[in-house]
Amino acid sequence: MTQDIYLTGITTTGTPHIGNYVGAIRPCIEASKDKSKQNYYFLADFHALAKAEDPERIARSSLEISAAWLALGLDTDNAVFYRQSDIPEIPQLTWILTRMTAKGLMNRAHSYKAQVQANVEKYSQDPDKGINMALYSYPILMAADILMFKSTKVPVGRDQKQHVEMTRDIAQRFNHHYGDILVIPEAVIGDDTAVLAGLDGRKMSKSYDNTIPLFADEKQLRKLIMKIKTNSIEPGEPKDINDSTLYDIYKAFAQPDEVREIEKRYEDGIAWGEMKQVLFEYINEHIKPARAEYQRYIDDPAEVERVLVKGAEKAREVSVPYLDQIRHAVGIRKLG
Repeated sequence: MTQDIYLTGITTTGTPHIGNYVGAIRPCIEASKDKSKQNYYFLADFHALAKAEDPERIARSSLEISAAWLALGLDTDNAVFYRQSDIPEIPQLTWILTRMTAKGLMNRAHSYKAQVQANVEKYSQDPDKGINMALYSYPILMAADILMFKSTKVPVGRDQKQHVEMTRDIAQRFNHHYGDILVIPEAVIGDDTAVLAGLDGRKMSKSYDNTIPLFADEKQLRKLIMKIKTNSIEPGEPKDINDSTLYDIYKAFAQPDEVREIEKRYEDGIAWGEMKQVLFEYINEHIKPARAEYQRYIDDPAEVERVLVKGAEKAREVSVPYLDQIRHAVGIRKLG
């Protein structure tokens, strides 16, 4: 039986927060240790160019994300951890795939349609105002990321499923023209993946500025948790766990028996201030060992660079010969 190949990209446009941790980082860290699977994890810094204009932010995010994953125990001996921009075969494959991609397919991309709709709602004379080709065609770059390493499984949220479907369309069209060369991937939708609310009750997101940085120091962590929005139910009154950001975050970190104890305290009317203190202490103890390791990596970016370079070397053991095969198929060959 052929081993499944899993691939996950992390866009380098911000600082990891606790929502990223419980939704993506933690399950990926565990999966990296599973020797029955081949896992690829990459920093999507080329993708970041479509979303961020600040070069320093992209560079800083690359360091912070790498440091976070390494500090939390990513198994780089078993998994392949690399930076997208260190794999020159990816942009080459992107251009080859661009040849196989219908403009109509790109017109249907959710991100593009959302930007067009925003322009229409603002009564802009140009529905494509502010849309650059990186934003418009980045699903093709994403397809190259996936196809470059013969990925069979791509874990994504439900809102990202379209990108995998587009990758399948592009790969199938390529294979129709050039033979059975590209591996057709499948999306793996994590229906049970935790999605945390942020400080204001909306989904925790950098775009809402409502996040709790994963490695905030103790003082900042406590300050942010104390700002989490709650209702006006008084201490001593029973509280509903189904409408509580504090409970949801606690549940995402705690063990089942600890969650049951907190549910009992909700029934007994725990005060919001007391619950916030409980949550702060729990998360702080959970993160504290990795926080020190994270800071060590932040203070030694050369060590992070060495890890990424080593990962790129492993990745290119696959990408170099595979791209040679693809180039040959499309007619880009040595002449003698």
